[in-house]
Amino acid sequence: MVRDLKSQLMSGRMAAEALSFARDGRTAVEPRPASTVILLRDTASRPEVYLLRRQQSMAFAAGMTVFPGGRVDATDASIADSWSGPSPSWFAERLGCTPETAAAYVAAAGRETFEESGVLLAGPSTESVVSDTTGDDWEADRVALEGRSLGFADFLHRRGLVLRADLLGVWAHWITPEFEPRRYDTRFFVAALPPGQVTRDVTSESDQVAWMHPAQAVQAVEAGEMLMLPPTYLCCHDLIPYAGVADVLAASTDREIRPILPTVRVEGDHAYLETT
Repeated sequence: MVRDLKSQLMSGRMAAEALSFARDGRTAVEPRPASTVILLRDTASRPEVYLLRRQQSMAFAAGMTVFPGGRVDATDASIADSWSGPSPSWFAERLGCTPETAAAYVAAAGRETFEESGVLLAGPSTESVVSDTTGDDWEADRVALEGRSLGFADFLHRRGLVLRADLLGVWAHWITPEFEPRRYDTRFFVAALPPGQVTRDVTSESDQVAWMHPAQAVQAVEAGEMLMLPPTYLCCHDLIPYAGVADVLAASTDREIRPILPTVRVEGDHAYLETT
């Protein structure tokens, strides 16, 4: 990753895919909707973000350090009666989509956070959050959600819970570059680690997890000690100035959200990923 936030020299698989796409005129695949959650916690100094390193065996972003997240499931839009907080219509205005689609993005954010970190942004009432999800029964439900044998709406109904949509702030909107064989239309959210809950290294999709200050994560990427895709890197970079999680959540309420679709610039045998 170069220090120029607008242009990155690609290497390895990404460079090969980008050069092939530019030279062969391949047709881009349609991006799938996905949600990512920047989970934050306060420390004595600055906020920390929760990061996972994806398994080398993963078909997308193998070996990359990412935030919890994944693609929207077909049943994610069906939780309207287990919802607390701003309406799907409110989120639709922030996300630039229909209320039904917005509900699915928000539900996917809550579900994927639980699947990949064990943190659940839901509670038995509109003013409470589950205080502990470390028991065996919670883990059984998490595994069932991850394996898609249990739907998120059914999980919430069975537990008597409501998704606390008010705990999620909208942060960014990134679309995977056209040269990638797997593409995602991803909404990025921010959320605070709920009181009493702890993250757990549970998902089978990662081989390493860590809490890090955003500045430390950026420095690790720039030193070549960590791999990140541009959206994760730039989100970490954007978080550096904030002194507390509350400041990040407050900033999310009026942050400009526009779709960012990186493009490719080819110079000889070199491919550069560019954002505007």
